[in-house]
Amino acid sequence: MISSAHVIVYSQDADADRAFFKDILGFPSVDAGHGWLIFALPPSEAAFHPGDENNQHELYLMCDDLMAEMAALAEKGIECSEVQEPPWGSLTRIQLPGGGKLGLYQPKHPTAQELKSS
Repeated sequence: MISSAHVIVYSQDADADRAFFKDILGFPSVDAGHGWLIFALPPSEAAFHPGDENNQHELYLMCDDLMAEMAALAEKGIECSEVQEPPWGSLTRIQLPGGGKLGLYQPKHPTAQELKSS
């Protein structure tokens, strides 16, 4: 039985991105050894979109109030991109210290967050 999912974010500065997840986003973690942190994440869901290539994945964090979350991040010195309004949600992006970008959005669609897979 599949019990959970493990997300990997590749980074040119993994230590800085780990510190960001720990200190800025406040996600709890376990040390898998030698400072290699593995983070607990909020409930999640997966979606499959058509694409021209395989093996391209994106990580989005979801929130109930995008503007409030952006204000909280701004208080920590984190700048978000301009808000976009695609049909599926209100979206911004956060630049990670390692150079990658992390999506943050408030969905306009039904979510699967409360469902349990078995």
